[in-house]
Amino acid sequence: MPTPNPLLSKVNWIESGDIRPYVFVRPENQIAHPGTRHKLDWFSHTPIYKDPLDISELNFADRIYSIEERAFGPSNMAMPRWVFYDCAVMPGFVAGFAARPSALKKEVRDVLDLKKFPASDSPVFKSTEPRAKSLLAKSLDEMDWVPLSLFIIIPTMHKGEWVAHNLCSVNSLLAKEHQFYGLGFLSKAFGLWYANVEQCSGMTQWGSPALKLHTHFGHLEVIGSYAPVHSHSKTITYRAQVNTRCWEQFFTREDDLAFLENYGPSELQIDPKNEQSMIDIQKKLELGEGPFYLNAMEIAAKNLDESLTIYKPKGY
Repeated sequence: MPTPNPLLSKVNWIESGDIRPYVFVRPENQIAHPGTRHKLDWFSHTPIYKDPLDISELNFADRIYSIEERAFGPSNMAMPRWVFYDCAVMPGFVAGFAARPSALKKEVRDVLDLKKFPASDSPVFKSTEPRAKSLLAKSLDEMDWVPLSLFIIIPTMHKGEWVAHNLCSVNSLLAKEHQFYGLGFLSKAFGLWYANVEQCSGMTQWGSPALKLHTHFGHLEVIGSYAPVHSHSKTITYRAQVNTRCWEQFFTREDDLAFLENYGPSELQIDPKNEQSMIDIQKKLELGEGPFYLNAMEIAAKNLDESLTIYKPKGY
């Protein structure tokens, strides 16, 4: 058995091989030389490959839908099936972690049981044709692997840049004592590492717990602090040069000395409770007064509704 990286000492679920990373990508989009850009020894088990264009994998896809719809449905941001197919599967790359059903404890199995949480009851699934629904016949124990998380990244016209489109995991559906430590973070980390992503952009909402996660993949630049084009205008649009050295601080909680050396606090702040503060920073960005950055360790230490300091490159 491979020796796990000591940084992952809390992530004992990753050791046995009963939970492995998966890639859900059509053959034409497979990564030619996966995991060669970023030197990392975190993912020692061979990933599971699933072809989304193979209808025999519909059960795997539908369990992804079930987790995603239940995670984002309450905020009215669940992903329609056609968006997953048209905007993720066709142009992009889907990754995450999946488990052997026999390795899951009862509390997790209950959450993943579609008899208790049938996807066919959700608005997202009701758009599926009856013929496709009839293919969803497999129980949990009839599947070889069951998805536990989902991370979607889509390449852009800007060479080397990918957009992080969606990230969720079964953790959002489980009581804390039954969660898989670091599952969401490691799902994104695996996808970025495997696909050799150089620059990652993305969107999340101010005050969202996701901000505590996304700021640890590279020094996070705010390229948009307000997004009225989005269905949720209180959205931050960010980008980061992927830097695996920043990933370690997610587990160690140590200060990012490289960030503190290169960036300093400004007099500007974003208040998640104050929409005008987002608009004010957005106007400054549009006037070319950036670049602006967020400090991952400050965000980790604060409550979700506290104001955040805007940082700028030193000497800028």
